[in-house]
Amino acid sequence: MTDIDPPLPPEELAHRLTEVFALVGPLYRRVQRKVEQTAPIEGLSVGVRAVLDLLRENGPMTVPQMGRAQALSRQFVQRMVNDAATAGLAEIIPNPAHQRSSLVRLTASGREAITAALAREQSLLRQVDGDLTDGDVTACVRVLGRMLELFDHVDVD
Repeated sequence: MTDIDPPLPPEELAHRLTEVFALVGPLYRRVQRKVEQTAPIEGLSVGVRAVLDLLRENGPMTVPQMGRAQALSRQFVQRMVNDAATAGLAEIIPNPAHQRSSLVRLTASGREAITAALAREQSLLRQVDGDLTDGDVTACVRVLGRMLELFDHVDVD
């Protein structure tokens, strides 16, 4: 006998995924508020924080690449990049692969700010109660990843 559940039929899967959507929206909005409430420590808005985290994770990127990665409009990402650059957290540099689309990269101050923000967030997340296992989190990431793939084609501009 195996512990693996069989895949759900499409109708039942759709119903269960609706339950996930019902949790993801409020969770996202609450986390966003919490980040904004505590942001004065690093001086980061949610949008600038997202840009800095992308750059920390991926290295220099173009604004269109960041927009696609976060499903955000190029215009919004450009405003966040401009805010980050004005604050000295990111800098715009020439892109050897594409003259018209500059690269954005973290500055030392930007790396310090996003590192401090992530440390604070990790400290907060350590307070999650329950008996969650690595398998639970892996399953959650898998489900959310599949749901995100379903909407990959949605134009955000």
